[in-house]
Amino acid sequence: MFTIDKLSRTPIYEQLIAQFEYGLLSGEIAPDGKLPSVRELSQQLSINPNTLQRAFSEIERRGLCYSVPGNGRYIEKNALESLKTAASNRMHEFTALTRSLKAGGISKAVLISAVEAVYTSQTEKEAEA
Repeated sequence: MFTIDKLSRTPIYEQLIAQFEYGLLSGEIAPDGKLPSVRELSQQLSINPNTLQRAFSEIERRGLCYSVPGNGRYIEKNALESLKTAASNRMHEFTALTRSLKAGGISKAVLISAVEAVYTSQTEKEAEA
């Protein structure tokens, strides 16, 4: 479910959050499913349990999962819809960024090429799975 790049400049907890969100959006993680325990995942990934706790706490703060005391964490039923709504809202940010890039001299062709590269690499990852 999760893989960590310990040499990445992105903090481990942020990598976990991003992978969790991608797993939800791609259908790899299903709503109402149970998340692995902090202890179990800590041993599996060889990372500090506090790092996992930080990631899970942030995921819970975003309303994507909930805790059941003594029973673990579960994915919210509406987590996928929440992520899709957040992505839709980020289109405003993308539009503003696109205007800024245009003003900075970045051509439409370069921008489209960058977007296509992201979608191509995502399709390749899905094909490998």
